[in-house]
Amino acid sequence: MPTQAYAVVLAAGSGSRFGGGKLVAPFRGKPLVTHAALAVAEAIGRGLLAGGVAVLPERDAQLAWHLDLAGLRPIENPEAGTGLASSLRCGLAAIEDLPDAGAALIVLADQPFLRVEVIEALVAAWRKQGRSARPRYAARPDAPGHPVLLDRGLWHLARELTGDHGLGALLASRPEAMTTVDVSGANPDVDTRGDLSQLEGQDG
Repeated sequence: MPTQAYAVVLAAGSGSRFGGGKLVAPFRGKPLVTHAALAVAEAIGRGLLAGGVAVLPERDAQLAWHLDLAGLRPIENPEAGTGLASSLRCGLAAIEDLPDAGAALIVLADQPFLRVEVIEALVAAWRKQGRSARPRYAARPDAPGHPVLLDRGLWHLARELTGDHGLGALLASRPEAMTTVDVSGANPDVDTRGDLSQLEGQDG
């Protein structure tokens, strides 16, 4: 029976609203992508996750290098330009053949405040209840939280997605399959250079 959770880090977006180069833009002395990647790496080191992959655009050696350093296996998505859905399918396909893979932690690479204790809480909820889990952050209780720990039984939903759509709407229509885990703080993402500047002055 599959009992392990693996990370799927989505890092193939073009960052068009940012003006390009978003994930390697400097944030607090490190490339933006490094912050989420190191949180995942710590979770792997602590045994919360059994491993992970990172979905990248084709031939992005710089991004691949940063994620490989964090112990994530780079997976190129030749259809990255079509949007988030293709990257999600690509990442799940990369771990689908692992016999012990029972859940995928779907991580957005542009969320630098990702915390290991949130990952730990999601994995604990999944192991206890056998359902997918997502966080509800105290600072934004009305917003769907990330990352999402997706039970293997729901991976097939990714095949229904197109374009830049994630799993949000499909998961919302299946509340019985999802556990909400209350956690402190927030986990904002970065869309624009203004977002990045604003986060510089926040705790995280």
